[in-house]
Amino acid sequence: MARIRVVTDSACDLSVKLAAERNLTLVPLNIRFGDEEFVDGKTLSTDGFWARCAASPVLPETSAPSPGAFQEAFVAAADEGHDGVVCITLSAGVSATYQAAVAGAKAVADRIPVRVIDSRSMTMGQGLMVLEAADLAATGATLDEIATRIEYLIPRTRVFGVVDTLEHLEKGGRLGGARALLGSLLSIKPVVTLVDGKVAEESKQRTRGRSMRYLAGKARNAPPLSRLAVSNGAAADIDRFLEMLDGVESEFPLEVTDLGPVVGTHTGPGTIGLSFVTKD
Repeated sequence: MARIRVVTDSACDLSVKLAAERNLTLVPLNIRFGDEEFVDGKTLSTDGFWARCAASPVLPETSAPSPGAFQEAFVAAADEGHDGVVCITLSAGVSATYQAAVAGAKAVADRIPVRVIDSRSMTMGQGLMVLEAADLAATGATLDEIATRIEYLIPRTRVFGVVDTLEHLEKGGRLGGARALLGSLLSIKPVVTLVDGKVAEESKQRTRGRSMRYLAGKARNAPPLSRLAVSNGAAADIDRFLEMLDGVESEFPLEVTDLGPVVGTHTGPGTIGLSFVTKD
């Protein structure tokens, strides 16, 4: 039976507790507020991040892990006797994290085989793929079997989000196709999505309530779901949104997580994310 370690980065928004339960390795990204730099999940918690967002006069920035950080994770897997590593990263369309992981994998090619997969996703879209990989690894699936399955899930995975303001996306250079929203916002509460691994406009809604109902409708009207998740970016109305999902069924239980610093840096407080994977 193969022993495969699943590695990912902190943009997946899986909690430390869940990562430990699934035997996952999380490689953290870095968060910067002005001259202060932090390591996601190590020197800056999610609660601490949102508190700083509320108090800081400057918007935060993110940077990818170094290739060495991934190399260290891969070497640890080899030292622990694993037969291979599947590494699922944040979309290469918004971060250099994938390239760093590829460089780290090349550095350990003589120690352990590593398959690096660009999720073309983020937050719990990425996280749900990681959970699928972990479940497969727990059954003794091979490196090729896990990698093939995750590649298959990429086009079946969708991520949507309600953001309170586009200020963070605009200043962080992550707007992509959503740039068309600028200049017409006023009271608009936009819904964004990922297209080809980049942030794009999904819909313009006139009120927060309408944007949340529109978001919930994406899950309610989707094909049958395998996995479903909600990410809470310091949203005061998260319980209201969860009520809107009552009756939406998925093969695996709904995962509700905190939107972490990596994605939260670019979407800002008040963000609600919806991610799902459709059934085969």
